[in-house]
Amino acid sequence: MAWLKGRGVAAVNYPTGMNLGGDPSQALIHATTTGSFVVTLSSVDLGQGIKTVGAQIAAETLGIPYENVVIDTADTDTGPHCMGTFASRGTHRIGNAIMMAAREAREVMMDVAATELEVDAGDLVTDGKGRIHVNGAPDKGISVVDVALAAHFKHGRTISGRGMFLKPKSEVVPETGEMDPDSCQAHACTIAEVEVDDETGEVRVIKLTNAYEIGRAVNPALAHQQIVGGAWMGVSHALYETTEPYYPSRAHGPLDFSQYLMPGPGDIAEMDSVIIERPAANGPYGAKGIGEMTANSPIPAIANAIFDACGVRVTTMPITPERILRGLDALRARAG
Repeated sequence: MAWLKGRGVAAVNYPTGMNLGGDPSQALIHATTTGSFVVTLSSVDLGQGIKTVGAQIAAETLGIPYENVVIDTADTDTGPHCMGTFASRGTHRIGNAIMMAAREAREVMMDVAATELEVDAGDLVTDGKGRIHVNGAPDKGISVVDVALAAHFKHGRTISGRGMFLKPKSEVVPETGEMDPDSCQAHACTIAEVEVDDETGEVRVIKLTNAYEIGRAVNPALAHQQIVGGAWMGVSHALYETTEPYYPSRAHGPLDFSQYLMPGPGDIAEMDSVIIERPAANGPYGAKGIGEMTANSPIPAIANAIFDACGVRVTTMPITPERILRGLDALRARAG
């Protein structure tokens, strides 16, 4: 019996959004009388953090504090249209829609502030802390709260904005098959270090080193958390998860999640990840998508590391101890 060490590398590129005849997302923004801004979406936050990132994008565009933005994901009956949370499109599509809505709302906000201050709207700037003032003259200004109150009760105006981001459908060129399938592409590379027990076929994932190029990381902490969570899913796909193990029959498959095999806390590998920022020209503040691809590169990296460790090339997931042992038996048989 011996624990064999191996290292494997895999790199992927992943599309942001899909070529679905526009693939649109909408956002609506309005100011309350307290100076807060409500962003209404039909986009679902699956835990990836679209509420946080959306609030950041809205606050940056409006020029107000992050704490003054409320994200209301509502539902598909009452909210503006969204194609859905898929294709790693959330930050890109929804973020762009929020930016467009926020720019429209900001224009109304600055116009009302200009009226109150008796200046030209083009001379005003926001300080990001809840105040609007004349550029170069911080003392001549007004709070966003007072602007909202004036808009509602004095000028009869609604500080609001609408945004819809879509990508026109790219038809296939019949002669070449050429098309534009997405909005931008992110990239990732994973190096996996594993140990393989040549007697039992057990695999231990010791360390995963990841590099992700995701455009601009709007929220680096959330991006790192997605990398860690996605890597856990990648390990689970590579080594554990299956609904139909087929040995010796389908009847042995899991009946519920208490029987569905996944890695536990003790199986989580050491993680070292870096984010590379190369902003996308069409992304909100340069952001691309990151979500789904975080589970992609760890899988082939682990498979390559297993091959490096014991010489067994497994092409069916999950890479179970049984499959490794069968591969080792085949190698020994060929060696005579």
